[in-house]
Amino acid sequence: MNSYDVVVVGGGAMGSATAWQLARRGAGVVLLEQYAAGHANGASHGASRIFRLSYPDAAYVALAREAVGRWRELEDATGAHLLTTTGGVDQGTPPELAAGYAAAGVPHESLEPRAAAERWPGIRFETRALYFPDSGRLHADRAVAALQDDAAARGAVVRHSARVTAIEVLGEDKVLVHTEGETYSARRVVAAVSAWAAKLVGGLVPLPPLRVTQEQPAHFAARVPEADWPSFGHRFAVPGRFYGGIYGLATPGEGIKVGFHGVGPEVDPDRRDFTPEPGQLAALREYARQWLPGVDPDVFAPISCTYTTTPDSDFVLDRHGPVVVATGFSGHGFKFTPAIGRVLADLALDGPRPDRRFASTR
Repeated sequence: MNSYDVVVVGGGAMGSATAWQLARRGAGVVLLEQYAAGHANGASHGASRIFRLSYPDAAYVALAREAVGRWRELEDATGAHLLTTTGGVDQGTPPELAAGYAAAGVPHESLEPRAAAERWPGIRFETRALYFPDSGRLHADRAVAALQDDAAARGAVVRHSARVTAIEVLGEDKVLVHTEGETYSARRVVAAVSAWAAKLVGGLVPLPPLRVTQEQPAHFAARVPEADWPSFGHRFAVPGRFYGGIYGLATPGEGIKVGFHGVGPEVDPDRRDFTPEPGQLAALREYARQWLPGVDPDVFAPISCTYTTTPDSDFVLDRHGPVVVATGFSGHGFKFTPAIGRVLADLALDGPRPDRRFASTR
């Protein structure tokens, strides 16, 4: 039997960040991932994720600011370029949210539609826009690889194609983690399995309802150079219009990524077909045609990923007995990855619990 201080289940962004944090602290840790390295079956693959501080909630702003420093630490340790500052622009933002950004201390600038269109000719503006200079882009694939590489360099064991079949709780300080070929004994297990949380630990910890969806953004060919694009968001006041809103950003070498947020069809993560739902894909292309003069709506490549969403879109980061659980990142968690790894490592090593904002199981 293999014995460790902590077994981390799930080698996506959050599990990899947890193993990285634990290894930095000298803990004996093994990271078990059910798929091969670089797989596209979950929510941590691809070359682009939005980074932003633009939350009206001060708790999220603080977590994002912590993440900036930790992303830079990881870059320094590995030499990987992960976080690029591009600025970000939102339109259709309700006034109360703008007031919330000011209260949370988020730098931003308000622009008239004409001024915004002159600055970003690839986007059509009809209402005032908010510009956030600290927003940017993260390279997801590089980030996961860098977290695992540096964790391994610091003593963590990283195992791919190691599917966990069961977690067995033997007491407050002992757990067995079973894979198809081996059993691991540890004082703590961190289940950072997102869409698989209900299946793997639903009988061990209380979880809120989790909605797992297949999200279907697409890369559109850029007419305006990719380097000139900010990240962008667009909210619609009319219910149902373009599914309520859009996000987007440039993915260097692949085009402009555009997607709806959290409205894809519900799926079983083990039985996805990765095929875009035709109605949503048609609506996405129509949005590009109407609102993004800087892309070609007829030249595109669909993308597929999963969201695991809680009722309030807050994260689940908590511990019950020897089981630490991380799930429910609701389509906006990646930017916080290294800070969430710190929170989960704290929980695994009996450190402070997170702000209640991020513990929906209680």
